[in-house]
Amino acid sequence: MGNNSKPGPKPSVTDDEILAVFRETNDPVLSTAEVTEQLTLKRRSVYDRLSSLADDGRLNHKEIGGRNTVWWLADGES
Repeated sequence: MGNNSKPGPKPSVTDDEILAVFRETNDPVLSTAEVTEQLTLKRRSVYDRLSSLADDGRLNHKEIGGRNTVWWLADGES
């Protein structure tokens, strides 16, 4: 279930902390950069974690051109 079940060191930021960024904003979607601003992770790490949460069905996403992706909570995650 999510990154917490993968071998290796425990993540410094939990999935719930990432999802909290979405729960605590009034914006309907957030870019990878906007999420990165709220966390103590590098942009690539944030993108990988957001992708994993999307694979788990906890986030939805859409590429909006270039390297830009927006993310939002999946139904049932709010």
